[in-house]
Amino acid sequence: MAEKPQPVKVLYCTICSLPAEYCEFGPDFEKCKPWLIKNAPDLYPNLLKEANEKEAEKVSEQLQSAGISSSADGAASSAQPGNTSSSKQEEVKRLPGGKIKKKEKQEVVIEKVVRNRRKCITIVKGLDLFGIKLSDASKKLGKKFATGASVVKGPTEKEQIDVQGDISYDIVEYITETWPAVPEAAIFFIEDGKKVPAA
Repeated sequence: MAEKPQPVKVLYCTICSLPAEYCEFGPDFEKCKPWLIKNAPDLYPNLLKEANEKEAEKVSEQLQSAGISSSADGAASSAQPGNTSSSKQEEVKRLPGGKIKKKEKQEVVIEKVVRNRRKCITIVKGLDLFGIKLSDASKKLGKKFATGASVVKGPTEKEQIDVQGDISYDIVEYITETWPAVPEAAIFFIEDGKKVPAA
């Protein structure tokens, strides 16, 4: 008789709850690395090498900083790179899952969407980045152009203003006059899928 097959024992990561060999495809691979180095070094030999290199770099940096801090000139030169790295950390924001959120550019994007072959909707995105309340802005746009205007959530879950009709011809001038905080150089149109400056 043939032997009965034995079940395979799978090592699961305690951080992301995936099998250890699939951790690199999970959302928290950076968080999983220390656990993988400790519990499954044979699966990821490169991680062990990287960890050793990083430790060696840390030790060498500590030795260098201890040697440089004694001289005043060295301290001034070492302080400048530290300031740039801290400013970079302020610009980049980490989100859950290891994703990185970059600081948004202050710009207003105007897009014309055609529906039912003849009807147009002009979408205005980014006014809120200049400190403008979107509900007030939609009321002003609706009154100025005598159309319906509303604040809606776009596909990226950010609020935008939908204005009925094709008002892209006058809207740049109206935005710069009504809200002086918005420079004309920060207004862009989306034409054929490309961002084109309004100025």
